[in-house]
Amino acid sequence: MDNVVRLRRAERVSPAIEDLALVRADLERRIGHTVPRAMAARRLGISQTALDRWVGYGDVPTVMTPRGRREVPLGALLDLVDDLEGHKQRNPDDPHPLASVLHLRRKQADRLKPETVLPAYYRRTKTRHGHRPAELRSLAYHRAVASRLDSRLVAEARSRLSRWEHERRIDPRYADEWRRVLSWPIPRIKRLISQDSQRARDLRQNSPFAGVLHERERQRVLEAVR
Repeated sequence: MDNVVRLRRAERVSPAIEDLALVRADLERRIGHTVPRAMAARRLGISQTALDRWVGYGDVPTVMTPRGRREVPLGALLDLVDDLEGHKQRNPDDPHPLASVLHLRRKQADRLKPETVLPAYYRRTKTRHGHRPAELRSLAYHRAVASRLDSRLVAEARSRLSRWEHERRIDPRYADEWRRVLSWPIPRIKRLISQDSQRARDLRQNSPFAGVLHERERQRVLEAVR
């Protein structure tokens, strides 16, 4: 897991080296899609009891595995570890770094106002046809992504797209289109992923920005749609 975190950082420094993304994807497959809570707690430097507390607060997501166990999604854990390590480097004297990171995430989520991610006009069209609620959830999600899109998130999206292409998890037509989009200046990417056009809706169904929002932000988006 430590090597995966190191590779993520290396990808941000050298996004043009696509082999980094492929090596990371292989390591992530070896770890698995989810991580036992005890293992996640150890990697975060806390007890499992403390982790379960954060889970209860809604700060750390868990999913039910086929074996009936509550585990932490690997992607969510890696994002949190990445943020935690960065915070420790910037604030070496912080006695409670994880609490500080999660507090910052709550503040980020609080800045996502319903009218920002999904204005009232869109909420009134929610029942227009059967697919509309799902479209609006995707639209609200990507508007939230656009609100804090930067070069780091774009680099991560490029890496994710490379992995999907290598694993044949995305139609080549959409892969080519997304590769063009991710080469644009950031303001132009923001405009496209925030549009309610047919082209944007089609692209969002295969979006490499999946998993960008942390748990608090994701909950905020769902509240806005509801």
